[in-house]
Amino acid sequence: MMEGEELPGLLVNEVGGMHGILHDHVEFLRKHFCLIIMKELLESKKNLRKKVQAIYLWWHKPVIDKDLLQSLPNLKVIANSGVGMDHLDLKLVASFGVKMANAPRAVSSSTADTGMALLLASARRLVEGYHVASSPGMEYCEADFLGVEVTGATLGIIGMGSIGYKIALRAKAFEMKILYHNRTRRKEQEEQAVGAIYCEKLDDLLCQADFVMVVVSLTPQTHKLIGKREMELMKPTATLVNISRGSIWKICSIC
Repeated sequence: MMEGEELPGLLVNEVGGMHGILHDHVEFLRKHFCLIIMKELLESKKNLRKKVQAIYLWWHKPVIDKDLLQSLPNLKVIANSGVGMDHLDLKLVASFGVKMANAPRAVSSSTADTGMALLLASARRLVEGYHVASSPGMEYCEADFLGVEVTGATLGIIGMGSIGYKIALRAKAFEMKILYHNRTRRKEQEEQAVGAIYCEKLDDLLCQADFVMVVVSLTPQTHKLIGKREMELMKPTATLVNISRGSIWKICSIC
């Protein structure tokens, strides 16, 4: 940008609060953009709308619809702060000649950590244990409250993308047997690195796994991927952990 040239306008929902960008982001963004919040835009005259060249989405806000797109004649790009974009009408955005951007790998490690945390918490009944331990009337705890073994158990990963592979790396450290089902089989050296065994058929994975981790994007192909039939194939003692991107409840036809 040439010296003296006006910074492009960046529309954000608000600063702080439940649906606002983090205060820590403001200083960096203001080095490159003139920040405009939705309240200012709605109260402004047309000249402020013409300044907006980019939108920064945080927690799916502001809502991108036809009315907003029509009101921003110089909008060039919409940047989504997360990975999934199922909350956006991409065809509508493209019809206005606007580009889309997201952060596909920004939270892969954090998501994998969370997946393993959920698996461990479920196996070792940590939430129940916390409530028992914090109860003033607790005097003893039965031996079977320790839950089930994770070490040596079989983990079935559905969706071996970047996050699924990071989960496999973590599961290897727990000496778990790893099965996976994916549209595309991983390279042999990648399988060997984590000791993963490919299951071409999802049913084969479901009937063997002690823990099933679902790590897929929400698409028409994965919608209702796990339903009554699939859950009946699983061991009666198996645990299903769903950390899929998009609306997690849409993946299960019986939820």
